[in-house]
Amino acid sequence: MDDVTRDVVAIIAKKVTLKGRELQLDDRLDELGLDSFAAVEMIFDLEEKFDIQIPYNSNDARLEFQTVGEIAAAIKTLIGKA
Repeated sequence: MDDVTRDVVAIIAKKVTLKGRELQLDDRLDELGLDSFAAVEMIFDLEEKFDIQIPYNSNDARLEFQTVGEIAAAIKTLIGKA
């Protein structure tokens, strides 16, 4: 796992309850119990960590990404490491 992916996983893991297991790249965000407040906090944390802007409509709690891996891939694209 590369550094960007490792950082993304660590940030997301702080916002969800994993029930004694490690977060996986194929974990679906909607199955991790990520509520809308935690999603907004996660986005702010990711933006701050990587100095990027992630398009997000706070009036719509659904994220454009389905899995942890999709978020990592999108961030790599935004920072030019894809």
